Amino acid sequence: MTRPLFVNIGERTNVTGSARFRKLVANGDYPAALAVARQQVEAGAQVLDVNMDEGLLDSPRAMTTFLNLIAAEPDIARVPIMVDSSKWEVIEAGLKCVQGKAIVNSISMKEGEAKFLEQATKCLRYGAAVVVMAFDEVGQADTRDRKVAICERAYRVLTEQIGFPPEDIIFDPNIFAVATGLEEHNNYAVDFIEATRAIKQLLPYARISGGVSNISFGFRGNEPVRRAMHSVFLYHAIAAGMDMGIVNAGELPVYDEIDRELREAVEDVILNRRADGTERLVDMAPRYKVGGPAAKVEDAAWRSGSVGERLTHALVRGIGEFIEIDVEEARLAASKPLEVIEGPLMAGMNVVGDLFGAGKMFLPQVVKSARVMKQAVAYLMPFMEAEGDGSPRKAAGKVLMATVKGDVHDIGKNIVGVVLQCNDYEVIDLGVMVPADRILDEAIKLQVDIVGLSGLITPSLDEMVFVAGEMERRGFSIPLLIGGATTSRTHTAVKIEPAYQRGSTTYVTDASRAVGVVSGLMSSVERPKAEAETRAEYIRIREQFVRSQEAKVRTPLAAARAKRFSADWQLYQPPKPTFLGTRAFGPYDLGELARYIDWTPFFQTWELAGHYPMILEDDVVGEAARSLFADAQAMLKQVIAERWFEARGVAGLWPANADGDDIVIWTDETRTAERARLFTLRQQMSKAEGRPNLALADFIAPIGGPLDYIGGFAVTAGHGETAVAERFKAAGDDYNAILSTSIADRLAEAFAEALHHRVRTELWAYAPEENAAGGFDIGALLGEKYRGIRPAPGYPAQPDHTEKATLFSLLDATNATGIELTDSFAMNPPASVSGLYFANPQAHYFGVGKIERDQADDYARRKGWTLAEAERWLAPILNYEPRRATAA
Repeated sequence: MTRPLFVNIGERTNVTGSARFRKLVANGDYPAALAVARQQVEAGAQVLDVNMDEGLLDSPRAMTTFLNLIAAEPDIARVPIMVDSSKWEVIEAGLKCVQGKAIVNSISMKEGEAKFLEQATKCLRYGAAVVVMAFDEVGQADTRDRKVAICERAYRVLTEQIGFPPEDIIFDPNIFAVATGLEEHNNYAVDFIEATRAIKQLLPYARISGGVSNISFGFRGNEPVRRAMHSVFLYHAIAAGMDMGIVNAGELPVYDEIDRELREAVEDVILNRRADGTERLVDMAPRYKVGGPAAKVEDAAWRSGSVGERLTHALVRGIGEFIEIDVEEARLAASKPLEVIEGPLMAGMNVVGDLFGAGKMFLPQVVKSARVMKQAVAYLMPFMEAEGDGSPRKAAGKVLMATVKGDVHDIGKNIVGVVLQCNDYEVIDLGVMVPADRILDEAIKLQVDIVGLSGLITPSLDEMVFVAGEMERRGFSIPLLIGGATTSRTHTAVKIEPAYQRGSTTYVTDASRAVGVVSGLMSSVERPKAEAETRAEYIRIREQFVRSQEAKVRTPLAAARAKRFSADWQLYQPPKPTFLGTRAFGPYDLGELARYIDWTPFFQTWELAGHYPMILEDDVVGEAARSLFADAQAMLKQVIAERWFEARGVAGLWPANADGDDIVIWTDETRTAERARLFTLRQQMSKAEGRPNLALADFIAPIGGPLDYIGGFAVTAGHGETAVAERFKAAGDDYNAILSTSIADRLAEAFAEALHHRVRTELWAYAPEENAAGGFDIGALLGEKYRGIRPAPGYPAQPDHTEKATLFSLLDATNATGIELTDSFAMNPPASVSGLYFANPQAHYFGVGKIERDQADDYARRKGWTLAEAERWLAPILNYEPRRATAA
């Protein structure tokens, strides 16, 4: 069974818990403080805990300043904020700044129910979730029974008296230190774990959180022992239902990898199994203070095991060197070749599935396991065919997968398919750009059990709604799975699930959840319960979505324009480019592009959380990351030497001025004839005084002002990527197929970075000093420590994908690069990047967010669209229900 996913709450943006962060904030060094937040996100934090409770700080002001800065940093603002304070005025100051859904940490009944309800009501009005401490008028709960009783009382008060959504209640039943030397503290961990189990059973949809580092407070200064205590505690608490916690996930050792003697001693303490547990751990701890025991060394001892043990080891480790020898031995011992597949090979893959589900294996390792399994099956196939036993064995289920029409991205889908195959499911992959009719016709023809849809670009969201509606119209009842980078549980609940009521619709967060979801939907026993729970959850999400939309204060378009960003055009003189028009580049040197690769997103593709290069030494995923990186480096050398891919690009620079929220591209420097017009969208969220409502047009000088310019680009490193991936797939090597596609993506992003660097230093030449600043600095480039931005249509600063059509026309991009746009404005080859160049030193990235009806109408008028067209292409950002069905 898959263990529940655990949400890591980053702990380093807390002045009470991090001396470095406290010093940075106290000194007003907010750029460095932001770097701490960014490091937390890059290390895998899924929520940021921000606390400014320090006696010498103006805490409300510090909270406001820091959260406003975070809002302008998309790479940080993409994770939710936990506003953490013991003072309500600080919490409220934070809530006024946070965009999106916040979490308040914390409120409690320590001052009675009236104060508790007053604060909870304000949180409800802000649309925030709350952490509720197990704390009442008597004091903090320490025993299991007190924890449960206080949480149950708080739950009833919140849900019954003010209608607080139960899914927005996060209980903190208090994690206290164990092994302190005081006997009454010995059961604290057990009390928390048992209270967690009881709360999850008694109080539907509530979550459980806690400050994990508290458990090891008695061993301050001995980090190896503390980390072992955190890992063991979480192992048992998560199994009991703990959902999230404040913990440094990057320093957690894998439970099974903790030295056995230390783990047993820690477990005795955590589970209070021995009266002398504390004394034994205290005696043992000094041996671990400098560092843990030597790392285990892999040797060839596994070759002396039975053939079943050898096959399992080879599959788990992804070792194909001896697989044919071992499979042959197993075949000779079996009555027929099929028994080898159904017996030792599937037993080995079951171990892989169990380890992956338990978080003890990671995606790259699982995909390698699949490669070895295919190698074994390929060896057996001739023997099976010779015996007339070549027909496919009955799989656990049949899943049809497709990237929807208009979209060309399929890395994530391919990974999910491999993971499902590892768990004995037959996967039919229809590929990319698949129309609804073909998806459904093939589903009927092949009699599949489940349909899975994937998409990366925002127009794919509408196409998924259309497919779901077609499944309803054609009378389907099989489960529908939804996944992809732009999808979400909320979008699935609000838009897709209501379109398909005959069957069930389930959002799958990532490959690690796919097997659990599919197995539940394939079980005649579990399916009714799983579908009922999902439907109930989606109803709550829809109700919560409606409440949150009603609660949000939006700014009318006219008022937002009045608060536009205003550069000082008298002090700033826009630089003139070295040429006007377009320049094509290619075939571009892949070796040169390799210098610009940002490897962090590469690991994220494989669901390994962490920032390169630190991820290579990570306690949890380091081994998997090192192995994957070594394979990637070897393949990259081959890609460059053998020219597997061809990179082509084009850049353009043109005279431009802003006309309201539009950017006019002039035919020449006389600026009398308009060549094209780029349309931008403006933020309409309510903002504090002095904070502008931005649109990209704000960064270009207005008509009548200084002579300004704008640039654009389109690059690809994808010519050849599909053929290479298909060659690997045909050989049964999904691992290298996915790896090659991942590398093509990285080279395309590197091309965008390299070309932007050339534009800044040579072609537009507004920052030539970059080349004279001490040489090539990839860290500075990837950290965007340069002047100017390159936002792309379809991304947060301009969510309208159709603007790519104008950009491609200006660049003549298809002729120059071979990149084509699909009907939904996805770029093909998939490993392609395009965008605009802004040189203004005050230009920065931002997110438009949701827009109101008045802006959608105005945007349609400016672009010459019908209202239906506007609502189709802007559907993901509309803050209202479209007035007519969107075209599919």
